[in-house]
Amino acid sequence: MVYNATNSFPKHELYGLVSQVRRRAASVPANIAERSARNGQPELRHLLGIALGSATELEYHLILARDLGYLPAERRQQLDADVAEVKRMLVSFIRRLTPVIRTDERSAAARPTNS
Repeated sequence: MVYNATNSFPKHELYGLVSQVRRRAASVPANIAERSARNGQPELRHLLGIALGSATELEYHLILARDLGYLPAERRQQLDADVAEVKRMLVSFIRRLTPVIRTDERSAAARPTNS
C-alpha cells in the first residue's frame, strides 16, 4: 500500500520523502525476517524494537506527506490505521518477550549493598 501511495507523490520527492517512506515500510518486515537467521529472544526483542522504530518513523513520514498535501484523506487514513495496527502488534510481541520483574526483585535490586 505504501509503495502504491507514494507513486502519486511529486517527482521531486523521489529521492527524498518517497525514498524515506518506502525504506521505512520495507524495514519493518525486513527486521522481523532477519530474526530467522538469528537465535534467542534477546536478538528477537532487539530486532522487534528496530522494527517498531521504523514503523514510528513511517508514521511520521506519512504525517509529513499529509501536511504537504501528497496523500488523499482516504488513503492517508487507511495507511495511518495500518501503521497503528502494526505498531500495536509489535509492542504486544515485545511485551510478551520481555521478562517480568517481580516487585520483590525490583526492591532488592534498588537496595544498597553493605560492602
